[in-house]
Amino acid sequence: MTDRSFPLPQHGAQNPSTLKEGTSPGSFALAANIGGARTFASPDTPGMPQPSAKTAWDFLPVGWKREGQFATAPGGFVATTQLEHARLGTVTEEMKRVAAREKHLSPEQVRDEVAAGRMIIPANKVHLKYKLDPMCIGRGSRTKINANMGASPVSSSTDEEVEKLKWAERWGADTVMDLSTGGDLDACREAIVRNSTVPIGTVPIYSMIIGRKIEDLTREVIMESLRFQAQQGVDYFTIHAGVLRGHLQFVQKRLIGIVSRGGSLLAKWMLVHGAENPMYTYFDEICDIMREYDVSFSLGDGLRPGGLADATDQAQLSELATLGELTERAWRRGCQVMVEGPGHVPFDQIEYNMKLQRTLCHGAPFYVLGPLVTDVFPGYDHITSCIGATAAAYHGAAMLCYVTPKEHVGLPKQDDVKQGCIAYKIAAHAADVALGIPGARDWDDDLTKARAALNWEKHFELAFDGDTARAFHDEDLDVDTDFCAMCGHDWCSVRISKEIVEFASGKADGFERERVMKSPALTPDQQAILEKRGVLSPDEIHKLAAKTRNAVGAETGEKASCHSDYVEPEKAIAVQREKLVQVRTKKTDAEVSR
Repeated sequence: MTDRSFPLPQHGAQNPSTLKEGTSPGSFALAANIGGARTFASPDTPGMPQPSAKTAWDFLPVGWKREGQFATAPGGFVATTQLEHARLGTVTEEMKRVAAREKHLSPEQVRDEVAAGRMIIPANKVHLKYKLDPMCIGRGSRTKINANMGASPVSSSTDEEVEKLKWAERWGADTVMDLSTGGDLDACREAIVRNSTVPIGTVPIYSMIIGRKIEDLTREVIMESLRFQAQQGVDYFTIHAGVLRGHLQFVQKRLIGIVSRGGSLLAKWMLVHGAENPMYTYFDEICDIMREYDVSFSLGDGLRPGGLADATDQAQLSELATLGELTERAWRRGCQVMVEGPGHVPFDQIEYNMKLQRTLCHGAPFYVLGPLVTDVFPGYDHITSCIGATAAAYHGAAMLCYVTPKEHVGLPKQDDVKQGCIAYKIAAHAADVALGIPGARDWDDDLTKARAALNWEKHFELAFDGDTARAFHDEDLDVDTDFCAMCGHDWCSVRISKEIVEFASGKADGFERERVMKSPALTPDQQAILEKRGVLSPDEIHKLAAKTRNAVGAETGEKASCHSDYVEPEKAIAVQREKLVQVRTKKTDAEVSR
């Protein structure tokens, strides 16, 4: 047999498995550099923008001086933000909690990453008095995911949004954004903040225009709204201050224009008033309000592309350069900053987008929506986007904003939130393993041992969604055998490998299974999972049909009057036009003759 060896493209990253078990060589990423421009990073494809040589240390407030590792502030200064504490060398209680959650980081490393601007701890001082459990966002930590929710003018309520909040927390959301545009926005936001253990973000311009036209937005309204939400305890604000009047010319030839709500609203304001974006004009004043409560910036990408045809264009990149400028200004006023990134980006352009932001924004955490790598799968965009999200996180994104199956078509319901969270937990975890974050693969290794041992209980205990895994297994076999229904006994390769004495497979300590056991009865949740599989049930189909029948005035047992074989064609057409969604149809002979 010819002995062939293949050089492995390893670049010094740590093996993501603590015990380095199995045969994998580990991560092919760059060596970790906590405290440097590349903390956990992918190797750069030739031609990629290089990291900025600057950090938040290069943008100290007036009167501050760097002395050794830390800085000194003017006499009488009182630190209010995590960034200010870090610059002064203080390890806060929030930094200690972050380090306890990020097992590979010490409190001092957390402090130093915050001081450099590469990490934020979104923790409004008001929210800390409620149930908030401090966390961090930065490339030196595990990749985080955000879940969006919020009541709209046509759907949902405050109670439903709080329920969705708890549901998102259950399924792994690290932060939640309240994007409500309908109902009692203030009450909904208050309820969400008081009930959440995770940081809450908002887009304050939504509240600013309730009850008024965007043209009527004034400096006073902006400041009043920001202060009110800060006092409620919101942890980070999306502020679309990077959309400038001069950028709008670059949008004219886009296939889908401006898809950001905030971006489109402010574009209209600028065109009506012939003036610069007020969020940019009053940015320093906005910083001062946010600093007072330690509300972090999420600098919004109001010109993000809404389709592949508009990705990485001059509008998007011009705004990103402005966001780099605003990052510097916010750091000078003591505020924590992360930057928001694009939504629809072809797979081949993702790395460039991530690494250009690293350059222009000096390593400030990047928070990206998706990105979606194709436009043609509405109803499945949680899958479309988590493919792009994995690449984004591997190449530098620190937080991923989830996309649900309802993206582009409607407001997500409870199960949509679950599906979006799970898709993005997969993306984030896959990137953490690839980056070589210490211990990131331990969970995977344990589940592999349970699978090799055919220990079903341990298998489902370790699974992220054990209820679904158990339900799918028991749909075919309600006995925990030494095989599954996919192959059966005789063809089960895992069983055969386990029985080969010379193999380690299936013999890990603590993972052996005692005997074949009949599994316990499925829980109600597990039964519900199976009931939802496949096509709609007859009852669901009848309910949907009844909604249409009611819309066209059909009584039970009768044919609806929109059918031309039930009434005269002209009357049927009239009913269709009046009550149903119109589609393009052939003209009747009578119409043609007219």
